Amino acid sequence: MRNNPIGIFDSGIGGLTVAKEIIKQLPNESLIYIGDTARVPYGTRSKEIVTKFALELVDFLLRRKVKCLVVACNTISAYALSEIKKVSPVPVVDVLQPVVDRAIKTTKNKKIGVIGTQGTIQNRAYDLAIKKLDPKIKIVSCACPLFVPMAEEGLNHHQATKLIAREYLSDVIGGGIDTLILGCTHYPLLDEAIREAVGKGVILIDSAGPTVTELKKVLSEKNLLSNNPYLKYEFFVTDVPERVYQVASRFFGSDLKDKIRKVTL
Repeated sequence: MRNNPIGIFDSGIGGLTVAKEIIKQLPNESLIYIGDTARVPYGTRSKEIVTKFALELVDFLLRRKVKCLVVACNTISAYALSEIKKVSPVPVVDVLQPVVDRAIKTTKNKKIGVIGTQGTIQNRAYDLAIKKLDPKIKIVSCACPLFVPMAEEGLNHHQATKLIAREYLSDVIGGGIDTLILGCTHYPLLDEAIREAVGKGVILIDSAGPTVTELKKVLSEKNLLSNNPYLKYEFFVTDVPERVYQVASRFFGSDLKDKIRKVTL
């Protein structure tokens, strides 16, 4: 069991930022990644549909004997985490709670901004998780629906992205925050535009680092850290138009064209 792979899943390929961080922090672990590129985005869908899709991804990974599940999607974490935990016989690590914990430890003035997809923001999962731990924290939330397509198109340095970032984040900045949660795994690709919009005094918290730190802790506590020298990385998607290879490589930081396989759920 210890040498079984870690299972990672996302509504698309933004979760590859988390997969990349796992390889960095846990170099002895094998992993299986699946992104539902045929049905992305999840951020505009209902809770019922997101949960249905998420459980199909979970089933795909559990059938491949993963030792742990990493929910590398903020929308799934916000909508379907409790249902995933009900059906999973292995530990489940999500992107939401580790990021909340990190943000609360980071803020000095108790003012935190949260940006994400429409679904994540409307669900208020981050707001509720933050308030549960510290009711005194002020939260300013904002949906940024255009950030996902811009990240996937590689428009981090484009002037249009910077203009839209300033427009989206104007209310967040006006709230006097000192910490900003990037509540979508796509958003780290737009960090330059986001940093420019919020200014140097605001610390950005993305999903990858805190999530993998929590994953490492969970694996250690469960005695599931691998000692297998024979690593295997597998990447699956539910649709593979040519553009998926390009975007996936952008998220992962290296060429994945010959490593991604298409599957049907």
